Amino acid sequence: MCGRYLITSSPEALRRLFGYDERPNFPPRYNVAPTQPVPVVILENGVRQFRLMRWGFLPSWVKDPRKFAIVINARAETVLEKPSFRNAIRRRRCILPADGYYEWKTSPTRKRPHLIRRRDGEPIGFAGVAETWMGPNGEEVDTVAIVTTPAAPEMAALHDRVPVTIDPQDFDRWLGGGEIDLEPALALLVAPRAGTFVWHEVSTAVNRVDNDSADLILPCSEEDIAIAEAAGRKQPKEPQRKIKVPAPEEDNGQGSLF
Repeated sequence: MCGRYLITSSPEALRRLFGYDERPNFPPRYNVAPTQPVPVVILENGVRQFRLMRWGFLPSWVKDPRKFAIVINARAETVLEKPSFRNAIRRRRCILPADGYYEWKTSPTRKRPHLIRRRDGEPIGFAGVAETWMGPNGEEVDTVAIVTTPAAPEMAALHDRVPVTIDPQDFDRWLGGGEIDLEPALALLVAPRAGTFVWHEVSTAVNRVDNDSADLILPCSEEDIAIAEAAGRKQPKEPQRKIKVPAPEEDNGQGSLF
């Protein structure tokens, strides 16, 4: 699962690693959230290009985005079968640069956020699928989802799913040249090798989308954790209210954040 992530490498460092010609300038982001514009690398006319896309996939056949559940992840096991993704996985594979992501581990009292990064400190390339949604008035919105796969035992202690990450030597293989390169690309939809990632617990401040600072990635102290858990035990639970939500056109079970 991937519901929040960070981009802290310099724009020039990401440009060198991912190999696009554009020279975008953007600040570090420590709490990238769904529906926000995110950097994406895509192959167009045989050349890698940088694009900003909305994180929240919209299939081309959606008539009213307000009635379609937000889709931020695509399951590797079904990405070729789901009507939402089967065209994108064939023709619009892409990579999302990142420097780490957050995952929430469930404890008896609360969900505890963790920051996950590469052990070697290098940037990450998330496997993505993209689609351009066209509205009835001619408007166009480029949208993207991150592909996820079942977690290997090492990382399953945090969550049962992980984002698919593409190593630099496999960038061309994933981006490919269209449907003719589909089979080699699908072979990359696996969990990362054991030992690739490390993680530590961070403050629940990351839960708020408005928070976006370097403090979010600092490790939590044991004292901070104990205080938060004590507060969670004392906090009375509010009665849940039932809210009617319009049914999405396709129930793919991939819209929740955590």
